[in-house]
Amino acid sequence: MALEPALLKILVCPVDKGSLLYFDDEMALYNPRLHRLYRINGDVPVMLAHHAETVSTEEHARLVQRASDGAAIQTTLG
Repeated sequence: MALEPALLKILVCPVDKGSLLYFDDEMALYNPRLHRLYRINGDVPVMLAHHAETVSTEEHARLVQRASDGAAIQTTLG
């Protein structure tokens, strides 16, 4: 199940407070600035900094490419 649009409008990275890239098919939110991936478990985003995964350079490139191809939704503030 996809995250609600209202939730996507307020979700930000807990570290830098910036927007995230939401990959519905991977059940993940990604911060490309910090190379940090936040998993979504049971339709609940795990937005705890110490649970985030640091991704490799290759994984970062893959996620950014997918986002540029339209596979991600960027979260926004208000």
